[in-house]
Amino acid sequence: MEVKIRRRARLLQTIAAVIFLGLAWGYAQLEWSAPTSLSRSVVQARGAVLAADGTVLARSVDGKRIYPQGPLAGQVVGMMGTEEGLEGIEHAYNPQLESGQDITLTLNPRIQAQAEAALARRIPKSEGDSGSVIVLETRTGRILAAASYPPFDPNNWRDYQPSDWLNRPLMDVYEPGSPIKGLTVAAALNEGTITPSTVFDTPMRRYVGERSSGSTIGDSVPHEPKLTTTGVLRYSSNVGISHIVETLPGTKLRDYLLAYGYGKKVDLGPIPTQTGILQPEGKWDHLVETTSGFGQGMSGTTLQLAAAYNVLANDGLYIPPKLVEGSAGGERREVLGNPQARQIKPMLQTALEGIRHAAGINGYSCAGKTGTAQMVGDDGRYMKGQYNSTYAGFCQTADPRITIAVMVHGAKEDSGTFQGSQLAAPIFQELSAGIISMWGLPPEELPGGYSVGNPVTVQQAQEAADASAENAEASSAQVDSSSDSSQAASQAPAVDEQPNSEAPAPAQE
Repeated sequence: MEVKIRRRARLLQTIAAVIFLGLAWGYAQLEWSAPTSLSRSVVQARGAVLAADGTVLARSVDGKRIYPQGPLAGQVVGMMGTEEGLEGIEHAYNPQLESGQDITLTLNPRIQAQAEAALARRIPKSEGDSGSVIVLETRTGRILAAASYPPFDPNNWRDYQPSDWLNRPLMDVYEPGSPIKGLTVAAALNEGTITPSTVFDTPMRRYVGERSSGSTIGDSVPHEPKLTTTGVLRYSSNVGISHIVETLPGTKLRDYLLAYGYGKKVDLGPIPTQTGILQPEGKWDHLVETTSGFGQGMSGTTLQLAAAYNVLANDGLYIPPKLVEGSAGGERREVLGNPQARQIKPMLQTALEGIRHAAGINGYSCAGKTGTAQMVGDDGRYMKGQYNSTYAGFCQTADPRITIAVMVHGAKEDSGTFQGSQLAAPIFQELSAGIISMWGLPPEELPGGYSVGNPVTVQQAQEAADASAENAEASSAQVDSSSDSSQAASQAPAVDEQPNSEAPAPAQE
């Protein structure tokens, strides 16, 4: 009897085990097979991501998401997980893509490729950690290139570190350094507190701020003890900038930096951008104002730097950047309304002439400013021997077509290629020349095939002033002579009243 009971118990256990395994298998089908089929249909119905010329950057094929251009604009496009976008456009425009809508970017794939190639070619030589480039279409604000280094191929996104997914031109925050000097000078020109030839005392070192809380600032490039405003830009004089910011009372410079786009988010709709840091009004003392005037103690992104220099290229008008065709974006605003502020263009041409071998293009007027700023560590202290190399500028200054900003992060002093003029400026030069060639833009008629800017030294400024005075005197004497001749002619009898048949000779102008 006991034996029968045991057999029946074993039989029931076996049946229960079979039933359990069947249920488990069915549950697994529900958990795995059905979602897999569902995810394939979700992916297949997803819209494509396109460049401005229709080049496909992301699309769905046989239920899989692929990126035909590989690493081209990889961080901009981002990637898709099993069912939704994880980074970049794939994430920011996930609802639209899920509904089957295609997203067209403003990117020019050829310019994007040139920018990525320039970073990849030059950053390793500087032993830099990363870098970014923004190329804006000057008149519209359309982003033609948003390049990041190191490169990232979204087809194999799991093989990369999360830091490699970062869209660096929009997300990396750093102290911009000396390019801010161009913005500071333009603000003072707009206020009418300086001219290109205003002379400043420029010792190599100067104490700034209150006795108890100030600091000594210094210059790295040797220069004369007195410089014009143009010379301050040419020699990148922090001391000279400290005098210029003193002409902007209260928080006036802070107001201008906000108007240029620093200290606020660049509105790209759902696409995330970093804000950076602009010191609050409560901390805006003399020292903070001075250091902010030459790009330290504040921070921003490469996109903000490009948008700010685009104000100078557009004669004072801020044009909000745009990455997606048809997107609304922010509103245009006037930052520099005084026509005198437009003198910043030839002043920045003069600044570039000091490094024309690295940033200039023969036959084309170019304007811009380099920057070499020590990196700030996690502890808030400056890191010895490691720098951010920056450049911002534009070419064909009378009517620029493109505005470019370049940043290389972590360039090492030991590499011998870390300064803005050695690293970021040549990237600007390479991109500008490539785009000018691509678009077939004709050369300008320039003295010596290049450009001539404003007086840099006090002596040059005085010589220019003397020449201007001599020209004014000569013009005045000529006008007086013409006036006398005209008066004599008006007192003479009419031709038909002349005693002889010869008409008088016309007055010489």
